[in-house]
Amino acid sequence: METAAHYAAAPHQGAMPGFGGAVDEQQAAGVGILLQISMLVLSFVLGHLLRRRKFYYLPEASASLLIGMIVGGFANISNTQKSTRRWFNFREDFFLLFLLPPIIFQSGFNLAPKPFFSNFGAIITFAILGTFIASIVTGLLVYLAGLIFIIYRLPLVECMMFGALVSATDPVTVLSIFQELGTDVNLYALVFGESVLNDAVAISLYRTMASMRTSSSGQNLLIVILRFLENFVGSMSSGIGVGLISALLFKYAELGVENLHNLESCLFVLFPYFSYMLAEGLGLSGIVSILFTGIVMKRYTFYNLSEDSQRFTARFFHLLSSLAEAFIFIYMGFDIAMERQSWSHIGFIFFSIVFILVARAANVFSCAYILNLARPPHSQIPREYQLALWYSGLRGAMAFALALQSVHDLPEGHGETIFTATTSIVVLTVLLIGGSTGTMLEALQVVGDSNRYRHPYEENFEGSSEEGTPSKNKFQLKLRELRRSTSSFALLDRNYLTPIFTSQHEDDDDDDDNDDDSSGEVLGIAST
Repeated sequence: METAAHYAAAPHQGAMPGFGGAVDEQQAAGVGILLQISMLVLSFVLGHLLRRRKFYYLPEASASLLIGMIVGGFANISNTQKSTRRWFNFREDFFLLFLLPPIIFQSGFNLAPKPFFSNFGAIITFAILGTFIASIVTGLLVYLAGLIFIIYRLPLVECMMFGALVSATDPVTVLSIFQELGTDVNLYALVFGESVLNDAVAISLYRTMASMRTSSSGQNLLIVILRFLENFVGSMSSGIGVGLISALLFKYAELGVENLHNLESCLFVLFPYFSYMLAEGLGLSGIVSILFTGIVMKRYTFYNLSEDSQRFTARFFHLLSSLAEAFIFIYMGFDIAMERQSWSHIGFIFFSIVFILVARAANVFSCAYILNLARPPHSQIPREYQLALWYSGLRGAMAFALALQSVHDLPEGHGETIFTATTSIVVLTVLLIGGSTGTMLEALQVVGDSNRYRHPYEENFEGSSEEGTPSKNKFQLKLRELRRSTSSFALLDRNYLTPIFTSQHEDDDDDDDNDDDSSGEVLGIAST
């Protein structure tokens, strides 16, 4: 009996350590997920209380970042650091594949049509030309400062990579305060539209610079620009194509009957991820693709859905976006507190902050000058709006994720220095600039719907003659002809594209009118 009992118990005793390890692993996972959910709940409740009290010095994104940093700080000094660290490790692949797509799609999906398209030329100029200027200026300043031994020296290509990743703005904090205080609809459209496209441009620039670094043959600036345009235009075309295909599918598939609403909603939710993964599979930018898919699907596909599916999809993507945004800032704050930082190059961090402020100024004021050349006096972008645009250039999750990617892309020491500098920039801009946005708006007197410059399509070009040199007048005429093409596209959309791709295009005018009434709806639930 003892022998039998011994042999019967032996396998059980031998298996216990492994079984106990699995139980401990499952328990650690449960504790980690519970902690994440608790921080999300705390973030939403705290954000709601702050909005009700109209306390703008600590916006919701800043509160989420602080919550993550505080919890990460406690975890860093506790005995459970390793088990907790495993469930909060900020992985850039998880961020780019699961957290960022719903946010970017929601941004494109809920763009208010009239303010966005009437300022489309300005938004494109700030997002593409401006981001390129900011990236080059930052990279050159960091490189030149390294040459004269002011800061830690990096190769030129790595400086350009740093300039590209740190030029990605994330004004979630600023925009939430814009909504609360009620800024001008055109200013809101400029800040929001630029930030949406800016992320896509920054990713394309970073990947272009990274490919230059790994390429054995040298490449001049023209090749870099062509490769960037190839990636950006290809990604944009992919996203637009998927969006138009979805519009035709929902127009002719007749899925709007009562018993197919669930299928209709499921298909609609799948198309954005299809667009993202298609672009990534083709070696393009999934962020650019899903952004334009969102714009096209809102403009055409959305009106082919039944009313029930319209309400569900709008609320569903708003829910996903809100959860992802809060989780990103918590996740980021926790990782900042837990990650090993390279503080050996304080000068690099300090001058990097100065350089991005200079580069942001070069971006905003040079682009605004070019745009104002194309606008008559009554519709120019005023200096107050330019200062608000400059101040709104916060750095956030996109810059953080690309900086984390640079740790793997660059040699040891270089990536860590860039990561620490970017982390410092993110924390300072989100907490300090984000918290002082309300004061800045009041100081610039841009709070409330104003008419500092008119609707860009309400211009009287015939009555806006300006004095100046003949060469300047010719340049201005060319710019104004380019702006007229935007209104021509609006006519093309109304007369041809909308009837082809939608079955309920008569609702568009009503939707546009609703969008004019609320600029804050860009980040909220779409009106149906």
